Amino acid sequence: MADVDKEELLGLLEDLRQQHRDLDAAIDGLIRSGTGDQLRLRRLKKQKLLLRDEIATIEDQLLPDIIA
Repeated sequence: MADVDKEELLGLLEDLRQQHRDLDAAIDGLIRSGTGDQLRLRRLKKQKLLLRDEIATIEDQLLPDIIA
């Protein structure tokens, strides 16, 4: 993997991790507010799961394959 590609992936990874933390905070705030907006809560949780999958995919690309 080229250094430029790796740098871009690392930057993207950090952005996705920040978005994931932001969603976590938003979900926590929504739960604590007790507004009962279950639809919004489900959407935020789904978005957070999608981000987690994207993060895992990028982490897999950055780690070298190890043949056991």
